[in-house]
This record gives sequence, structure tokens and C-alpha cells, in this order.
Amino acid sequence: MATEPFSSPSPSAADSPKLIDSPLMRRAGRDVLSLALMDARNHTLHLFGQYQKALESVNFAVPPLPGLNPPLWLLGHVGWFQERWIGRNLQRALGARCEPAPVRLASLEPNADRWWDAGQLPHSQRWTLQLPDMGHCRSYLLETLETTLELLEKADGDDDALYFYRLCLFYEDLQGEALTHGAQALGLALDKPLQAAFTPPPLVLREPLLIPATTWQLGSAPGAGAGFAFDNELQAHAVRVPEFEIDAQVVTWAQYVEFVGDGGYDQEAFWHPDGWRWLQAQAAGEGEGRRGPRHVEQIGMGSGAVIQSRFGQPMRMQANQPAMHMTWWEADAWCRWAGRRLPAEVEWEVAAHTAARRGFRWGDAWEWMGTTFRAYPGFAPSPWQDYSQPCFGTHKVLRGGSFATRARLRHPKFRGFYLPERDDVFCGFRSCSL
Repeated sequence: MATEPFSSPSPSAADSPKLIDSPLMRRAGRDVLSLALMDARNHTLHLFGQYQKALESVNFAVPPLPGLNPPLWLLGHVGWFQERWIGRNLQRALGARCEPAPVRLASLEPNADRWWDAGQLPHSQRWTLQLPDMGHCRSYLLETLETTLELLEKADGDDDALYFYRLCLFYEDLQGEALTHGAQALGLALDKPLQAAFTPPPLVLREPLLIPATTWQLGSAPGAGAGFAFDNELQAHAVRVPEFEIDAQVVTWAQYVEFVGDGGYDQEAFWHPDGWRWLQAQAAGEGEGRRGPRHVEQIGMGSGAVIQSRFGQPMRMQANQPAMHMTWWEADAWCRWAGRRLPAEVEWEVAAHTAARRGFRWGDAWEWMGTTFRAYPGFAPSPWQDYSQPCFGTHKVLRGGSFATRARLRHPKFRGFYLPERDDVFCGFRSCSL
């Protein structure tokens, strides 16, 4: 039976400079975890500083967009989530055995639940709230982090005791990336270092890889010393995987332009029925409808040139950069046109663990899987029951990570999930042979 090689001793304080942004943070102890939580908060505030430059004069007002949260709401929500599961949670030491709705202490902010409880606030209502100003939100983030670090210093060092600290670290990383693709959706300019860091890298193109048949342990196994895992990654279970061929890297602009040039957006035969209905709905709006991935201003059939807006600035994409910002429907249509298919997530996971030395590259863009997001056998929801369970059966899986994903979140077991029409995230895809 094939096994995963992705294991290593828990990071220690002596190794902290290089490990606080490493996937090994899933097993981090208190000292390194404390540094990582401070690092995450600094990153959140730095990203929000980009919004401040552009939007403070209009009190952070932005047009409501699907999938986008109001920036000021998201800032306060990060602190609220951490305080809810750590500072206010009297059962925090129980870890995943904590009750979904434990008895909680009062918040440092009397209106915190009314303002920032996502479970009680439908997306549409978040835009009409009378939120506190930026200074108030920043103070709340500072106070909640101080409480978190004080409690962490006194916590035991086992996985249960550190569960919520690790969860809140990764949750803040997810919200940091949400701030980043929110800036892309809104066309906000970034400072030069961030603009450079968030530029999709060119890829060295390699031939597709043939992966031999195997039996793979899909998912993560809980247990003493296993570290942190999101609930949708549990339980580990054996899956027989036939031999398959998979692209060594994500599909590039040069490859995607061929689909557009061949009339890919005009031929119903290439589209899933639901995808074709989605495409026709886009055409029913103003303009010519959808003629390429989101943010693409020009896609040259003859020249192959692609101009895509990157944080408000039109940029010419290189032919070997990852094609990005397409829906699952578009990724699936490209595969049908090419006579290929999207990978099953178990195939992607096998390749990520076993084929890196042969050229399998991941982490340049979140990758749409052919797989619908479902529970693994034996699934039990975590105390944060709003995370995975409501999305089973309706969302599609994404694997990997993007240039905007913190390295500690880029774990080969991590399962991202979005509705198939989402294209605001930094998403692309690769393909498998039929």
C-alpha cells in the first residue's frame, strides 16, 4: 500500500524563523505557534493597509460582489473568530472534542456577535451593518491577539490543547488570501513588493506524467501526535487508484487561448449542461457576455496575447504563466474540448506526494478538481460546524494553493471548496487523460 512521505518532526523554537510559514505548523508547539499567530496578524494588517490607502476616504465602501465580504467587516471578523474559539471558549482545551456551542464568556467587544458572527449574518446583511471604524477594529484585533497569546503560554502542549490555536492560525491565513483576491476583484492597487509577490510565475513546461496504479490512503488519520487536520480531511481511508496520466503543471495561457480561438465559448458540445446555462446567463447581461476567464480584457486569437487586469492594472500575461480566474465550468469545458478531464482529488493527491521529483509542480494556482466536495467515510464535523458540512454535495474541490497562499497552508491534504461558478479566487486547473 502506498503511503505518504509528508511527515517530519514537530517544529521547535530553534527552527522558528524558517518554519513559521511551513506546512509543519500543523504540528507546531506553543512557542513557534505564538510566533506564527503574530506573523499572521501582521500579514492581515499589512494587507488591510492596501485597502486603507484606496478606501479610507470613502469609509471602505465597496460595491457588493458575490463571494466578497465588506473589507472592514472581514477585518473585525478575523478577531471575532479567534476570540470565539479561544478567549471566550471555556472548552478550548478539549480541542476537536469541544461542543459546537460551548458556554462562552462575554466578548471584549459587547457588539461583537451582532457585527461579526458569520453564522448568524447572511452574506447580504453584512453590507448594511453599521460597523465600528477602522481604529476600533484594529484595537479589537490587538486585544484579542494579546488574550490568545497569554492563554497559549499557559496551555498544555498536546494536540487537543493546541487545536484551536492552530485552527485560528490557518483561518486567519485563509482570510488573508480572501483580502488578496478581494483586492483583485475590486481592482485595488498594491504596493510594489506585494505586486511582485502576487505575480503568477512562468512555468517550465513538462510532458504529462504517467502515475502507476496504487492503493492510496486518502485523507488524514487522527491520533496522538498527528497534529492538526481540518474536519473534511478526516478520516484516512484506502482508495484503489488505477494508472493515470496527469499534467505536470497547471494549464497555461498558451493552452487556454487555443480553446478560445477554436470557438470554445460558442460550442455547447464542450460544456456541461449546467455550465452552458451559466454561460448563457452571462451573455444575457450587458456586453458580449463571457469570452474568457474573469479579468481578461483581451485574448488574441491570432496573436495569442492575453491582457488580464492584475490589481487594477492591465498586464500582458506570458504564454507560460498559469491561466487563472476561470470557473469550474470553464475548466471542465477546456478539458472536454481537449479530449481530457479534470483530475479526481485522489489522483492529484497521489501525484503531489509521489511525483514531485519527476516534475509534478503545484502551488501556483488553486486547482479545480473533477470531484464534488463530499465527506470522507466516517466523517464527523468539528466544533466549527459551519465550515465543511453545509457545502457537501454543492461545491467543487480545489487542491494546492496559489501565489497568495501562505506556505503553511499549502498542504497536500488540504481541501479547498467553492461553488463551481466562483472565479474570484486565484484558481486554475490541470488535466488528466481520459
